[in-house]
Amino acid sequence: MAELFRNFIGGKWVESSSGRTFERRNPATGELIGTFTSSTAADVDAAVEAASKAFKSWRLYPAPKRGEILYRAARILEERKEELAREMTQEMGKVFTEAAGDVQEAIDMTYYMAGEGRRMFGQTTPSELRNKFNMSVRKPLGVAGLITPWNFPMAIPSWKMTPALIAGNTVVFKPATYTPKLAIRFVEILQEAGIPDGVVNLVLGTGSDVGDPLVAHPDVPLLSFTGSTETGVQVATEAARRNKRVTLEMGGKNAVIVMDDADLDLAVEGILWGAFGTSGQRCTATSRVIVHRAVKQELEDRLAERAGRMKLGDGLDPDTDVGPLVSDTQLQNVHRYVDIGKDEGARLVVGGEIRADGDLSKGFFHEPTIFTDVSRDMRIANEEIFGPVVSLIPVDSLDEAVDIANSVEYGLSASIFTNSVNNTFRAMQDIYTGILYINAGTTGAEIHLPFGGTKGTGNGHREAGTAALDFYTEWQVIYVDYSGKLQRAQIDTGSIDEGQIAP
Repeated sequence: MAELFRNFIGGKWVESSSGRTFERRNPATGELIGTFTSSTAADVDAAVEAASKAFKSWRLYPAPKRGEILYRAARILEERKEELAREMTQEMGKVFTEAAGDVQEAIDMTYYMAGEGRRMFGQTTPSELRNKFNMSVRKPLGVAGLITPWNFPMAIPSWKMTPALIAGNTVVFKPATYTPKLAIRFVEILQEAGIPDGVVNLVLGTGSDVGDPLVAHPDVPLLSFTGSTETGVQVATEAARRNKRVTLEMGGKNAVIVMDDADLDLAVEGILWGAFGTSGQRCTATSRVIVHRAVKQELEDRLAERAGRMKLGDGLDPDTDVGPLVSDTQLQNVHRYVDIGKDEGARLVVGGEIRADGDLSKGFFHEPTIFTDVSRDMRIANEEIFGPVVSLIPVDSLDEAVDIANSVEYGLSASIFTNSVNNTFRAMQDIYTGILYINAGTTGAEIHLPFGGTKGTGNGHREAGTAALDFYTEWQVIYVDYSGKLQRAQIDTGSIDEGQIAP
């Protein structure tokens, strides 16, 4: 009988009040990963109550000591990196080396935020009045509701949870139903590292059963969501009615610009990794290649040849280049866009088929797919596909390329391949995305810099780096008057003179 995995509420592993469960199976082989408790609004209430109670003491726990707990958690993550990466590949499909990178990002973020426990800096400023001291400090807000996706099941929870915790907030964590086991592993490690009971709570279940009650809960002032733009807008709308603070990381339609002076060897590597890594299931995945006509045919031929040789298979096989999609629903949606591209008149260069032959018969596999002669107004050039499909759009100039890059509703990541310093700085000036790469693909991020996008990708907040602390803390300004007198106004107002405030 499969092991039953439970919620974590108030420091205890408990079953849902519903008594219901759901299964998770390996998307490459169909093998059972585990059975998981399926929660309800009552479980969310219990988790929020535990987090609210724990906040009273956790907010007073010295920030450097909070950092020591996170430091221990990072060490445990590091020790178990290979084991966690293997479980990730089994649970959501990405190839083992990519899963190891996912875990490494969680390690890096946890170490980084542990250090912020000794760098929770505010400001001190000179006062306009004598015998007065001014400063600002960061303060936690309370219970943070964290809703995470399945495509980076260790990295993204670490982006949200570790800054929330180091700042002194408590957490109710709702992971994606496709990756509950990795969420449990992360919470187990925090528990082992010494996180006090109630500070971190995990509730498993669907968006309607768990996510919606968490968003609406009156005792959750902070919400951090990563997922689709459609769902993110719903979260923001609901939260706005209750005046909650919300950070959103949503969709992307990321473009690589390849100019006529580009190093094509470099561009091919960047495009292939960006388009087909994690089977295209990344918010930063390369979905559009905007290529100068002078090099379009050569780039197209090189990409087609390389993509056609990529091996589909189980991510634990070291020879596998592209793993499965996370589910049959995701597989069918990707293939629907292949049909849309054909109907719109784009030319299919390579791929385009669902694969279910031989060892692939029990999984959700789709060939790496490249369309060419795509126009800027086609749906495949504008809508997020979230799979191994990339479109080549020919252009005649940098101005045209930048205009197309900026034309979609999203604004997460973009890149340009060029050997011209002029083109580089033009791109830096004119491309409006949260992330811009020069002579590299559109994927990847370093945890000490802000991560996030513009337009339909986000709502202005950023994850990672010290920017994350701006979301998870509130500024309090403090004025200390030690003159022993009531100083009602400043000198420059004319209502008080220097003699009145002299010592």
